[in-house]
Amino acid sequence: MLKFVKNHMDSISGIEIYPIISMLIFFTFFVILFYWVITAKKDYINNVSNIPLDNDNLDNQNNDLL
Repeated sequence: MLKFVKNHMDSISGIEIYPIISMLIFFTFFVILFYWVITAKKDYINNVSNIPLDNDNLDNQNNDLL
């Protein structure tokens, strides 16, 4: 099976660019994510981390839906 796939992939011209593009997209995403984490404001991180624990906010949202 592997021999068939390898032979089939070798017959496609220009296929060697796809793994390179995939790696660049993967690497770029994590570099941008790392930059965002480093530059994020501490107040924002604290607010977002307390969202699951904030019962008052959840109760207000439920009352707005009713």
